[in-house]
Amino acid sequence: MKKISFSIIFTLITAFAFAQWTWQNPLPQGNSLSSVDFYDTYTGYAAGHLGTILKTGDGGSTWSLLTGTTANDLLSVFTIDANTCIAVGEGGTALKTTDGAASWIALSSGTTKNLRSVYFPDANTGYVVGDSGIILKITTDDTLWTALSGGIFHDLKSVYFTDANTGYAVGDWGTIIKTEDGGAAWTTLPVIWTDFEFESVFFTDEHTGYIAGEQGMVLKTTDSGENWTTIWCGSYNDLKSICFTDANTGYVVGDGGIILKTVNGGTTWSGLTITSNSLSSITFTDENTGYAVGFRGSILKTGNGGITWNDHLSGTNDDLTSVHFPDANTGYAVGFYGSILKTSNGGTDWAVLSDGTTNRIQSVYFIDANTGYIAGGFGTILKTTDGGINWLTLMSGTTDYFESVFFTDENTGYVSGHEGTLMKTTDGGASWTALESGTTGHLYSICFTDALTGYASGGFFTEGLVLKTTDAGTTWDTVLYDAPSILMAISFPDANTGYAVGTQGTILKTSNGGISWTTLSSGTTRDLMSVHFPDSYRGYVVGAGGTILLTINGGANWIAFPAPTEDWLESVYFTDANTGYAVGGSGTILKTINGLLVSNEESSLPGSWFRMYPNPANSRITFASSKKLQGEAIIRIFNVNGQQVMKGICKLQDQAELDVSTLAKGIYIVKIQTKSGIESKKLAIQ
Repeated sequence: MKKISFSIIFTLITAFAFAQWTWQNPLPQGNSLSSVDFYDTYTGYAAGHLGTILKTGDGGSTWSLLTGTTANDLLSVFTIDANTCIAVGEGGTALKTTDGAASWIALSSGTTKNLRSVYFPDANTGYVVGDSGIILKITTDDTLWTALSGGIFHDLKSVYFTDANTGYAVGDWGTIIKTEDGGAAWTTLPVIWTDFEFESVFFTDEHTGYIAGEQGMVLKTTDSGENWTTIWCGSYNDLKSICFTDANTGYVVGDGGIILKTVNGGTTWSGLTITSNSLSSITFTDENTGYAVGFRGSILKTGNGGITWNDHLSGTNDDLTSVHFPDANTGYAVGFYGSILKTSNGGTDWAVLSDGTTNRIQSVYFIDANTGYIAGGFGTILKTTDGGINWLTLMSGTTDYFESVFFTDENTGYVSGHEGTLMKTTDGGASWTALESGTTGHLYSICFTDALTGYASGGFFTEGLVLKTTDAGTTWDTVLYDAPSILMAISFPDANTGYAVGTQGTILKTSNGGISWTTLSSGTTRDLMSVHFPDSYRGYVVGAGGTILLTINGGANWIAFPAPTEDWLESVYFTDANTGYAVGGSGTILKTINGLLVSNEESSLPGSWFRMYPNPANSRITFASSKKLQGEAIIRIFNVNGQQVMKGICKLQDQAELDVSTLAKGIYIVKIQTKSGIESKKLAIQ
């Protein structure tokens, strides 16, 4: 058998593998933003965590969430002209667009160090600084990235040039360095604050510059950095970004959402406002119009020189704990402070409902589009019969903390909670009866497979447990008592098959109605909070740090997708095989409409001419032909949005190899085109 390798032709990548999940709350998105920059009055970009890139073309009135090519955090963005923008960040990431963000090219920076700041003194030459004192210089065509020596090894946080040759960079341990020859040589400037971290540098002219840093530190020079004066800004908050609109008027933003302004060249500073979220970057397009971005996707704009600021982030920021859809269009999400959100159009819009409670709501369950129940802290159980317009407080008879609610029909329902609490109603919630669980462990989740058979999961200390009833809750047996971790959620797609997930990446499966349980390999140690199976084979799990796991073979393998959010995901629910929702911290609501474009079929279909292995893969895949074919084979790999990310051409032999090590983790579609036709397969990259 002859083995050949062929070169891969990379195409422009216009979408990343996790783009199948779209933000529905807050909008435009909820990941933290690190940097904002405007080219003119109308065109601006913001970049942030998990590869987030936003663009506005109307002066910040609206922002579009763009698809980039990375899941790494982006730490700095710079607009070179109306169509050209560059963003840099974690792990040496560098992205560039030259067509107004229609597409992005991943640039090779030549480093894996974090790149924290980028600045272009002119359209042809730019500078990037980052961790361990790295300094890079970029040429016009991006093909040459020159590593410059600044003579220091501390992390550099910010870079600014006053002309083509003269620039400054600042960073940790009071670092201030200067170049006067376009970066060929750098001089360390003297400063007395050697134990402070400097975060941002800005010059108003060739002589006058400012530095902002930790604990409210502001420095000023009037002699091109030879000497620096310490200025008291009136706050001990760490300052992250500084900018000036003229010689006298400047602004700083930082932790705690602080925004300060000076009108006398930094001599004194006044507090403009304090927002709810910390701010990381500020820029002004003219003397009145400015923008600040920061934690949880905050985007602030002022049109009057900072007197007032409007937040362009819409939707709730309250943590959400549970989501449920009684039909394809109608859904409800609940969470902290009595939050209830409702959609009537499949998540396009979410309305905030009033329920009359400020207690945390942990679970929601609707029997139909109008009749539903919510349960939460201090024995809270509420019911609606008009789609959430009005809510009736039900008397549970306890102040125990409820974690989960489930109904088997319009009259019969159950709640579970802390210290083994189990309760049941048979009259639509009018009255509730306490059930004997036989445990003092917290019961975080409850579900039923029919009117008689139900399960509850939870645990105490570090061990998990599962309870089962076969008589509609009258008695409960412990069918699992020594699970390796607390079990936060349980789900049964059919009468015999069930899954329980929990802390430390635990996933358990039963195929015999809970008699025995098998530990599955999740591939993560993060806490898992929710599980849902739209059918017997395909299931989804969500959890800490935006974790999303998928199985298409009943849990035998789990695929981890790049996190679309940095917040915890607390609940996941699918209305069909393709359409699903996940909710979590900071008001996060995410939706997918393509089910990640995978099916329950095996990779090698009956009668197919090619076998592809291994699958899942992480470095190389092999194609083996079962029949002798003539000519060439064109192999194309597409991401879940249908964009082609790889293309290879090979002369047909018995076997060929393909290097897929550059592909991000996720699901892909592989199409093999020969003279005899096209064969499609799915490919999982882990």
